[in-house]
Amino acid sequence: QVQLVESGGGMVQAGDSLRLSCAASGRTFSLYALGWFRQAPGKQRELVAAIVSSGSTNYADFAKGRFTISRDNAKNTGYLQMNSLRPEDTAIYYCASSFGRVGVPRRQIDYDYWGQGTQVTVSS
Repeated sequence: QVQLVESGGGMVQAGDSLRLSCAASGRTFSLYALGWFRQAPGKQRELVAAIVSSGSTNYADFAKGRFTISRDNAKNTGYLQMNSLRPEDTAIYYCASSFGRVGVPRRQIDYDYWGQGTQVTVSS
């Protein structure tokens, strides 16, 4: 099993930045892909970005140029740097792990374990 704990969320103003962290335990961190998803009120959960152990990444269109996903395998931690935040980025952000898939997984069904989420609120 894998345990994931997100942190770093909060309330910010439009244009500000936040860095989310995802601390992992329970399995060799470097062996699995890490994804960040978000769910806004009344909307479906969607992929933000994903990264595999080699460093290859995949971003949702809304995240390209503003968000950066990274990982530190030595610290068993993943990160999501979010810049130029907008009110529409308000959501609960989740990290998730995916093991044994080919490529950079983009679908929720490809992820096996999920954190509890961290709230990000962006005011205008």
